[in-house]
Amino acid sequence: MDNKRPYTTGEIAAICHVTINAVKKWISSGKLAAFKTPGGHFRVSQADFLSFLDKYKFDIKAEFFPDRRRILIIDDDRQVVEYIRGALEAMQEGYIIETAFDGHEGLIKVGDFKPELLVLDIRMPKFDGFEVTRRIKGAPGTKDIKILAVTAYGRDDIDKIIECGADECLPKPIKLKDFQKNVHRLLK
Repeated sequence: MDNKRPYTTGEIAAICHVTINAVKKWISSGKLAAFKTPGGHFRVSQADFLSFLDKYKFDIKAEFFPDRRRILIIDDDRQVVEYIRGALEAMQEGYIIETAFDGHEGLIKVGDFKPELLVLDIRMPKFDGFEVTRRIKGAPGTKDIKILAVTAYGRDDIDKIIECGADECLPKPIKLKDFQKNVHRLLK
C-alpha cells in the first residue's frame, strides 16, 4: 500500500477490521478528518488517519505503516511530556509515541516498545537519565537506540549525559525548532 496517497474508506475499513459504514460514521461525526473527491468519495490523508489511530488507541499492526518511527518520551514532568508529544505530532511524520514517567518504567517500555529514539529527562525518580542511558547503550540489543536527553540543570549534566552515551542533549526550556531539528537528524 502506498502510504503517501490518501486512504479510501474501504482501505481504512480493512485495516481497522470494521465496515465501510463504520468509517463513514467516524467521518460524519468528526472523529476522522476526511475530504471529498470531485466524485463525492471520501479520502483520508495518512497524517489524519494516523492521528485518528493514536487518539482512539487503535492497536494497528506495524506492517501497515512500516515507515512509522517509534519514539519513547521519558520524563517525570507530565507537562513536559505533553509539550514534547505535541512537538512531535506537529512535525506530522506519523511517529508512534509512547511515554513513561520515570527511568524504571522507561526501561521496561524500551523492551516492549522497541523505540528508535528516546527523548530522555536526566533528573528523575527511580533510575535517572544517566543510569537509563548507560543501560541502553551498554546492552547489545538496545545500543543503537538514539538518545536525545533534555535537562534543566546546565552544562555539567549535559557533559555527563553525553559521556554516558546520549547522542544529544538540549537544555530546558526546550526550543521547539531546535528540538524538531535534532529529532530529524537523529532519525535519519
